[in-house]
Amino acid sequence: MSEPAERVHVALEERAYDVVIGQGLIAAAGDYLGPLLSKKRAVIVTDSTVAAHHLRPLQAALAQAGIDSAALELPAGEATKCWARLEEVCDWLLAQKVERRDVVIALGGGVIGDLAGFAAAILRRGVRFVQIPTSLLAQVDSSVGGKTGINTAHGKNLIGAFHQPALVLADTGILDTLPPRDLLAGYGEVVKYGLLGDAAFFEWLEANGPALAAGDAAARRHAVRRSVEMKAGIVARDETEQGERALLNLGHTFCHALEAATGYSGRLLHGEGVAIGCALAFELSARLGLCPQEDPSRVRAHLHAMGMKTDLRDIPGDLPGAEALIGLMAQDKKVQDGQLRFILARGIGQAFVTSDVPAEALRGLLQEALAA
Repeated sequence: MSEPAERVHVALEERAYDVVIGQGLIAAAGDYLGPLLSKKRAVIVTDSTVAAHHLRPLQAALAQAGIDSAALELPAGEATKCWARLEEVCDWLLAQKVERRDVVIALGGGVIGDLAGFAAAILRRGVRFVQIPTSLLAQVDSSVGGKTGINTAHGKNLIGAFHQPALVLADTGILDTLPPRDLLAGYGEVVKYGLLGDAAFFEWLEANGPALAAGDAAARRHAVRRSVEMKAGIVARDETEQGERALLNLGHTFCHALEAATGYSGRLLHGEGVAIGCALAFELSARLGLCPQEDPSRVRAHLHAMGMKTDLRDIPGDLPGAEALIGLMAQDKKVQDGQLRFILARGIGQAFVTSDVPAEALRGLLQEALAA
């Protein structure tokens, strides 16, 4: 018998909500969603890959609680986070006569959560939505904190809104259905939490990461809970990323440039880019004399031990040169007054935000990484 679900509270006053973490939550979805519904009906946005595994069980669980549901299936993949699909989702929700007091369920990974959440944010100037994240990456990161949005040709997540969910159901049992590559990509975001603010958690991951990857349910649950606790605390203190919340973007300035350079394609998954970006951020920190020289080696050694991408050479196909990558970084949302902001580190668990990165140091780092 599985352990009782755990709750992590995201303390945002009238926008506060719980992240429920445990096994079997989709089967119990009606019990969790029922109290949120003004009428016994919900609409679900998902993708074809997720739907094949989890849509029917979710709809059956809702029906068991007397809740009627309708679902929209979209193509899987990062390319779905676009204007055309946003319009499709909004038109479908309106055709379903979704009202402000209704609930939109985002059933899927980060792409579906971001897209459905953004549609909920702008539909009728804001309807409620519930996140049921089906990937490790979404459970530990993108489903929590209210960031929603789409990509454009200019960059990732440049169109969006802060719109907090009413509830997050993180069913850790469904991680068993993930392909190994997708699970490890999500692990890139888990490692990020240890690196940015909890050295003890990073040490725990060094010891327990292989068991987590191999399917250890207790290790997965602990990793999800600790990651969500860290994110919930940061979001409660800085909801709209005026300061501390930027730490959650450790590795992301490099990652977003690499995702743009690879066309948001299967060549590089988001979490893989985060892992490579974290390794680059620590390497840059060491070169600038900010952190011990052994820290970048330790980060890369752990990622390598987990079988993850750690270097630019691990990305299949050609990449643009250092100047072009720096140009892509300049479109990042963290740019302020024309200055790139980086999340660097004074050590493992000691990240900070800075704009004081010499251009030649960044260029030299990228040139060497591309030539390796």
